[in-house]
Amino acid sequence: MPGFHAAFSLGGMVGALAMTAGRLSGTALLGRLGRARTLIAGGSVAGVGMLLGSLAPSVWVALAGFAVTGLGLANIFPVAIERAGALAGASGVAIASTLGYGGMLLGPPMIGFMADWFSLPTGLTGVAALAAVAALIGVGTRRGLDG
Repeated sequence: MPGFHAAFSLGGMVGALAMTAGRLSGTALLGRLGRARTLIAGGSVAGVGMLLGSLAPSVWVALAGFAVTGLGLANIFPVAIERAGALAGASGVAIASTLGYGGMLLGPPMIGFMADWFSLPTGLTGVAALAAVAALIGVGTRRGLDG
């Protein structure tokens, strides 16, 4: 499909720009919703956005899905790092950072492997599932996050 690679690159850019906007507004969001609701909403929004991006009938809908995903994911990592620091100090931050950045390093190749073995929508749907797991972790740890 001509232009597929350009559109895919544009999807990454759109997601990164949306994530930047989400991070810039994160302090206000955390103040308004609290950590638990921010994590739950972020995981839910990211999951829905990635499903939209992966199952989209057109490039424009896929780009919208990637933007929604970026907004949803924007504040999950900062909340996780903050919580790790509160629970375990500097070593907690180091472990959480290593896991988070390891996921950013290993995630794209894993999506690529899944896309090669199955299809690109299947690979991207895996990202939606992981975002849903983040939301479920937020539900399961509500008291600890905001208490």
